[in-house]
Amino acid sequence: MSFVNHPLIKEGALQSRVYQETMLAEAVKKNVLCVLPTGMGKTPIAIMLVAIMLEKKPKQKILIMAPTKPLVAQHYETFMGKLNIDEGRLVFITGNINPEKRGLIYDEHDIIFATPQTISNDLKTGKLSLKNFSLAVFDEAHHAIGGYAYPFVSKTYFEQSEDPKILALTASPGGTREKIDEICQNLGIEAVEIKTEKDADVREWTQEKKFEWDVVELPPSFRRLHEIIAKSYRNALVKVSAIGFRKPLDYVTKGDLLAMQGRIFGESKSGKKVFWQSFIVARAIKLDHALSLIETQSLKALADYWKKIRTEEKNRASKMILKDPEILRAMQITHEMMEKGYNHPKMGKLLSLVETSIREKPQLKIIIFVSLRSTVKQIVEMLEKVDDIKPVEFIGQKEGMTQKEQLQRLKDFREGKYNTIVATSVGEEGLDIPAMDLAIFYEPVPSEIRSIQRRGRVGRHDVGRVIFLITKGTRDEGYYWASRKKEKVMKRTLHRMKNGDQSEEIFEDEKLEKELKKPKQFRISDFK
Repeated sequence: MSFVNHPLIKEGALQSRVYQETMLAEAVKKNVLCVLPTGMGKTPIAIMLVAIMLEKKPKQKILIMAPTKPLVAQHYETFMGKLNIDEGRLVFITGNINPEKRGLIYDEHDIIFATPQTISNDLKTGKLSLKNFSLAVFDEAHHAIGGYAYPFVSKTYFEQSEDPKILALTASPGGTREKIDEICQNLGIEAVEIKTEKDADVREWTQEKKFEWDVVELPPSFRRLHEIIAKSYRNALVKVSAIGFRKPLDYVTKGDLLAMQGRIFGESKSGKKVFWQSFIVARAIKLDHALSLIETQSLKALADYWKKIRTEEKNRASKMILKDPEILRAMQITHEMMEKGYNHPKMGKLLSLVETSIREKPQLKIIIFVSLRSTVKQIVEMLEKVDDIKPVEFIGQKEGMTQKEQLQRLKDFREGKYNTIVATSVGEEGLDIPAMDLAIFYEPVPSEIRSIQRRGRVGRHDVGRVIFLITKGTRDEGYYWASRKKEKVMKRTLHRMKNGDQSEEIFEDEKLEKELKKPKQFRISDFK
């Protein structure tokens, strides 16, 4: 095993990996978007580039950004542990620091770690200038779209810096050329570098992932309840269609409804009296959500949602729903099924999977990804009742868990207090979650970004398993195939962009299995 050799990187701190140094070679010359699978080491590329820039431009500063404070803190600790420089040159800035003090801190330190929101605010108030910054690192660069802070920070950086350099890092920038182009434009990207687990120089550092699909069917009682809600949902869509929606009703998605709702809100701001239209669309969105709960989540999640609707006395859409005799009937049936102990078939399947896996391999580490916090709680309560399964809830700060609690639970997991993490989307991105042996998708997600990040939690050091729980004949199936299609398009698009749009369509799934030409081997010592 060889290690990176550079005077500003601690001896033995970074393994020498060809694919990282190949991407680094481009990052030295251009503003680069590096796309690399989760767990394959995007951060070492940033560390090596920081060392090079510190050596080339010792009087200039460097900015490292990530979307969340826990991830920024993680980067701060990692860079401190790898760089062979005075630790006093690095600083972790948060919005909790007195604004007046932040200006002085920027002046007194050379490597700044912060969220883009903090940097954006301080750029707008003049507490920070990026004039003397030689490098800006944008981690989780797929966020650089829309009204997020990354585009503003990048734009200001190019306006203020005399010689700006950008390194953007992500596991998955998005499934369309338009989105990838938007990210590249917002960050001033000049070149795209992509590596997948199928590339020859990456494969030696990865472990096999085994993919499995467990399909469950809704039992007759669930199907009857589903039919009642679906009937009301379709009636709601007919009303939506009457106010100008032209898509065939069988193909309407929640995204379509949200887009229409956004258009109506826009019209209301321009003075049009369209509030009643927004209530009609909101009712359809709420009923669509109820269908998603019975299809993909649990009966309890649906019962909790009905309870929430009953309490929304001032919500016009909820009032409209509560006047629907069919929905009132559905609410009663849900209550009766709960009293009789009915449960979604995914719950039993999940319990069986975890129990069997732990029994066969007691040292197994498992992560279960779930979209809703209420379902996370229910799963943890179910697993706690079984010997040898030691589950722990892991949710985001907006969902009620502090950063300190998150870090403590991860620490407890590493020390063996737990063997199963049940996580919402906070487990997908950024935080240094330990390598897992088994990842279970309680439901597929339509986003290729989230799907890639979830899968990246397994197969880092040993063969990993990924299991998808899918309810037959529901949106679960559509979401699974949607994310697969988007991921294929993303990889093909990125390879084309890397090759200057001149490559033929050679990156279909079966052809990706072929070994790509091994690149020239670069070393960090080549970049002086």
